[in-house]
Amino acid sequence: MTYPSIVNKTRAQLSHWLQQAGYWGAQRPALAIALLLGGGAAIGAGAGIADNALLRSKADNQEALIAATRRDAQREINALAARMGELQAEANRLNALGERLTRIGQLQDGEFDFDKPVGIGGVGPVRDMTKSELDEGMATLGQQFKASGEQLSVLESLLFNRQLDMNAVPGREPIAGSYITSGFGGRADPFNGGHANHKGLDFKANVGDPVLAVADGVVSYSGVRSGYGNVIEVDHGNGYVTRYAHNSRLTHKVGELVRAGQEIAKAGSTGRSTGAHVHFEVWENGRVVNPRNFLSQQSPLKVQIKG
Repeated sequence: MTYPSIVNKTRAQLSHWLQQAGYWGAQRPALAIALLLGGGAAIGAGAGIADNALLRSKADNQEALIAATRRDAQREINALAARMGELQAEANRLNALGERLTRIGQLQDGEFDFDKPVGIGGVGPVRDMTKSELDEGMATLGQQFKASGEQLSVLESLLFNRQLDMNAVPGREPIAGSYITSGFGGRADPFNGGHANHKGLDFKANVGDPVLAVADGVVSYSGVRSGYGNVIEVDHGNGYVTRYAHNSRLTHKVGELVRAGQEIAKAGSTGRSTGAHVHFEVWENGRVVNPRNFLSQQSPLKVQIKG
């Protein structure tokens, strides 16, 4: 029952009681007074009931409004939590990508630590952040993550391609744990004693020691050459060709792909040789060059690729 209906009903009862009081006032004055007093009490009780109903209605409306506000706030919190999860996943992806780039670029250990937070600071005053400011900040952060991810992906591709290029440049010794027994250039001929031009480097070896490719490439020659004995040559596809001579056995055929550090022959003393060793030559665009310029260049960032 609404407040107006309660008031109207009370007024009708009061009018009825007043009529009765007028009638009984003429007949019995004491009874009329009792009716008037009872009518006043009834009016007071009706007004109290109406006030209580109104307060209860207002309380119910406020509770409904509070519940709706809570639901709206929870929906916003859930949306922020979902967005935070997306940003965290993007941050994890960027950290993993950064670690890969650190390894590819062979950066010093500890120079870039993606697990350690960066230092930040600032001065006051500080105020509460509005929801619109928070939404704008998270949107900006998401755009920055996206842009950084795209840039790092391009950098990774460039470094990877550079790594492939550098893997095809002679950058290691053709036999492990050895030393040079004869250098590049002019020297006394070991057979005739006169002056001779040595086109490569000789490395100490025992018969059967593994001869290793110094870079990625494709076997372009595998057979016997005059004076060299059993020879294997690797074309690295960038103007460089390496030659490994005096081998006891060749383990790869023409056209086969080899990787840096992979065995391609067994050391020996075939051809014009005084004993077991590995003769190693480097050819650049058809011209023989000193292999010392390429030895121990393990880092892909140490050698400048031409072209």
